[in-house]
Amino acid sequence: MMDELGALEKWAGGLLEQLSPPARRAAMLNVARELRRSQQARVASQRNPDASAYEPRKARAAKGGKNLRGKKGRIKRAAMFAKLRTARFLKVEADASGLAIGFAGRVARLARVHQFGEMERVAPGGPEYRYPARVLLGFTGADREMIRDRLLRHLTLASR
Repeated sequence: MMDELGALEKWAGGLLEQLSPPARRAAMLNVARELRRSQQARVASQRNPDASAYEPRKARAAKGGKNLRGKKGRIKRAAMFAKLRTARFLKVEADASGLAIGFAGRVARLARVHQFGEMERVAPGGPEYRYPARVLLGFTGADREMIRDRLLRHLTLASR
């Protein structure tokens, strides 16, 4: 992924240097907002950047060996990361030198555990579990095209 970012930065860097710092910041903010929308939609559809589906949650057994997720009407089968993908938690920063999209604060740890498939306690004092990698932030082919199109559109409007 770093090679892709480096290539994108090299391509866009030369073009963006021609703009004034306020115009660069506006272009970066425009791209960052659109990229956040794209990431939110992808996470809502429960897909990794390579279009593969997220690994489903592990069935949690209750006392007595019953499957909690199998009880109809008791436990909601909602999509994962519903709150995490909101603008409140998925932050955007942009200035004349670049942009950043990521999670801040306490939710950043939760996002990192799922992004990289790390070990974490299920509950405070509970057992540890290796979560499957579910890529929350990543570039798809459509994202790269969108970035290119947004930058080119901004550059053509700025040159007028």
